[in-house]
Amino acid sequence: MSEGDGVVAAECENGFWGARAKGGSASDPAIAPDGKLQPGRNRVPAESLDPALVVRAYREGLFPMAMEDGRIGWFSPDPRGVVPLEVFHVPARLARVVRAGRFAVEIDRAFPEVMRQCAQRPDDGTWISDAIIECYTALHRLGLAHSVETWREGRLVGGLYGVHLGGAFFGESMFHRETDASKVALVALVDRLRRRGFALLDVQWVNPHLVQFGAVDIPRAEYRRRLKHALARDCSFR
Repeated sequence: MSEGDGVVAAECENGFWGARAKGGSASDPAIAPDGKLQPGRNRVPAESLDPALVVRAYREGLFPMAMEDGRIGWFSPDPRGVVPLEVFHVPARLARVVRAGRFAVEIDRAFPEVMRQCAQRPDDGTWISDAIIECYTALHRLGLAHSVETWREGRLVGGLYGVHLGGAFFGESMFHRETDASKVALVALVDRLRRRGFALLDVQWVNPHLVQFGAVDIPRAEYRRRLKHALARDCSFR
């Protein structure tokens, strides 16, 4: 993975941590006539995306992404990527960066801007469409979506965002404008989740970037078991 100025790639490309549509097997859930989210091939119009639907999807183990045709696809990878909070590993070099205090860490200072930065893909498009940004910004206003940001000399240089329900945090995307900026945000996120009693950090798919931190794949059935346990917790992110 390359990092540095002008590179928003690698860490936010195609989802929170890696290629969303390329890693694992993802179902494209449809909404049945009875309103239930279920595996299928249909997609929903972007205008149908709203916070209530997204919250329901997360509770059922699904997440949305914008497709090339502008509609919203719903995904439930099998296996599912998670970072077990109890075994999260900080590489020695990154630990030194964190201790040096090169970056200031902020929570929810610039949520919309973090999303916009994550959406700036240098290649052939992005799953973070205007509809996705609008919906997640609404979730942020409701206190259900949060950003962890790294700042240096008054500039936003990295960060991540995701959704918080109960004791689960669903990581969505991250970006960096300076080396290690997004990694420091991840370390700060995990520290926050640990201290506040969270049980699940969902990263959707595992890639080599995440393996260094202890990310693992688990079967969908096991993910749903852990999700149910995490949702039963009453945890505060702020």
